[in-house]
Amino acid sequence: MAEPVPLSTAYRTHALNEIQANGAFLIDVEVTVCGFMEANRGKGKICFVDLRDGTGKCQIFLKEGNVDETILTEIQNLSRESTIQVRGVVAQKRPPKVKEGEPIPPPEYEVVANHASVLAQAETPLPLGVTDSVHVELDTRLDNRFLDLRRKHVNAIFNLRSKILQYGREHLIKEGFKEMNSPKIIAAAAEGGTNLFPMKYFDRDAYLSQSPQLYKQLAVLGGLERVFEIGPAFRAEKHDTYRHLNEFVSFDIEMAWASDEDVMGVQERMIHHIWSQVAANEQHFVDDINAYRLTQDMEPIEVIPPTIPFPRVSYCDAIDLIQQSGQEIEWGDDIEAHHADIIAEKHNGFHFIPRWPMEMKPFYIYHDENEKSVSGGQLSRGFDLNYGRDEMTSGGQREHRTEILRSNLENMGLEPREFQFYIDGFRFGAPPHAGWGLGVARLTMVLTGSRNVRETVLFPRDRRRCTP
Repeated sequence: MAEPVPLSTAYRTHALNEIQANGAFLIDVEVTVCGFMEANRGKGKICFVDLRDGTGKCQIFLKEGNVDETILTEIQNLSRESTIQVRGVVAQKRPPKVKEGEPIPPPEYEVVANHASVLAQAETPLPLGVTDSVHVELDTRLDNRFLDLRRKHVNAIFNLRSKILQYGREHLIKEGFKEMNSPKIIAAAAEGGTNLFPMKYFDRDAYLSQSPQLYKQLAVLGGLERVFEIGPAFRAEKHDTYRHLNEFVSFDIEMAWASDEDVMGVQERMIHHIWSQVAANEQHFVDDINAYRLTQDMEPIEVIPPTIPFPRVSYCDAIDLIQQSGQEIEWGDDIEAHHADIIAEKHNGFHFIPRWPMEMKPFYIYHDENEKSVSGGQLSRGFDLNYGRDEMTSGGQREHRTEILRSNLENMGLEPREFQFYIDGFRFGAPPHAGWGLGVARLTMVLTGSRNVRETVLFPRDRRRCTP
């Protein structure tokens, strides 16, 4: 395992978690630390400061005689969340008194200051409390995300989101995938002409990309075989729900010589790897989230690696389940969230819904003319991945036959000439291939128990929000 990277900078010699983790080795060593002043206690000749940075917390002890009287008074009267720099010597804190028979807590360490300075004073009042356990409305949090992130459980959510990206990327590379980057300014839609954000590209019309779909296929047609991208996509959909945004980041893969079942296997193995690594290495972030959830009377989350393979519930079987429940739905109808609740009663975790009707899938999804429903409807090799009621993924095997691609475009009211750059890639030999796109924010919702996708995106973009 690689050695941890030192966190020293021009302003500090150690991060605060290094003091607590290595305090026994740093006793009597002079260090310089920086952070946000979470609280201060004491008047007159002494002051205790609870200092917090992005790695952890540490107590600072300031005493007249050790530090200048002026700075001692300034810090005693300083507003919460102001930033300070402290130089001092590491010492073991006096252990708390425990009753006979109670376990002795592990030792904690503090910095006994010999110098301190205020780097930036925080204005008052704060627009939201950082250490308070009271409920704060989501809009207030998002308007003040810079402060919201200082809250321990929110910070933990984004640390876990980073780990999802890290472990997901790690797994795909292990399975032979190469990372790519597709353009986000495009001339033609990947999934039809609706729900696009138009823009002017010099003297011509262009759009923000809905998906890297067409470009990752072209990369596979070029012989890269297995590619993945982690990047943004834009949908001008007028949704206003807990799970929809107009800008989102997704894992996208494409894989040559593969069927829909092959790439479903890649996905379930990747998710299993992410959950396993978080459970093994990142429990401290989960604990931070659960500490807050307990104050809100919410059930704690448990990160338990899901069993693989995930269940497969075909579209036809899903329709039967929904009809048997008494809800009205016909073959060819979309499976809405309230329909998905019925499936989730039987498969509450991750589960695939494969073999959707071809008419409900984009033009690039493959269909075998011999694969039809009992009623005779044409089935596709497209699939979704759901967690409970919520869709996580859309994917499938791709159409690699040029003449069928042209026909699909025409059948869906699209002009093949606008997609000539894409069709050209199939004219000179194309391997059967498959792929998927998985929403990072929705996956983070599942892992962290978040109730709204906006909680898992730093600066979300929806119909009402374009700042900060």
